[in-house]
Amino acid sequence: MDERKATVNRETRETKVSVELVLDGTGQYTVDTGNGFFDHLLSQLSRHSLIDLTVKATGDAAQTGWHHTVEDVSIAVGRALSEAIGEGRGIVRMGHALVPFDETLAQVAVDLSGRAYAVVETGIYGEMVESLPSDLIRHSLESMAIEGKFNLNARILSGQNSHHKAEALFKAFARALKDSVAIDPRQGDSVPSTKGTIS
Repeated sequence: MDERKATVNRETRETKVSVELVLDGTGQYTVDTGNGFFDHLLSQLSRHSLIDLTVKATGDAAQTGWHHTVEDVSIAVGRALSEAIGEGRGIVRMGHALVPFDETLAQVAVDLSGRAYAVVETGIYGEMVESLPSDLIRHSLESMAIEGKFNLNARILSGQNSHHKAEALFKAFARALKDSVAIDPRQGDSVPSTKGTIS
């Protein structure tokens, strides 16, 4: 099987982003977006999915806040995932995870269907989570799903601490993604769809 990897560069008047990822990695990461907590979430995504991830981003955060940087990084990560998955031959395709983090419980399900759709319920409202506006946690996951062309259903089932909620969601997403992109030896070279395509 060819190495499943992708490199995506995105440059606008607001941001400059480069993303490299390897699906069949070991969870190695180098992440620098300028926002420490967002870096932490992306590092969790890499470590617990075992997807190697390199992210470098600069943006206009000092002028306009973190929205553009988080959005464009998430767009690039989603596009890299889609490119690395390709036709999806042999993949498991669907995965889910239930992840606890102290008092918090997160549930995420992923379907690498080729159809972009996201339902994200973070249980965090109108506050900063460390250095990151809370709504950008939802927006990041949604942007990855839309640009990655997969279904994502992510929600916090219980919890109180906003840091725990955000981190648990990214860890659960990582675990569900790890299962989804895994190769099923029984699939052979076939695409896991009765349509014959996940495009």
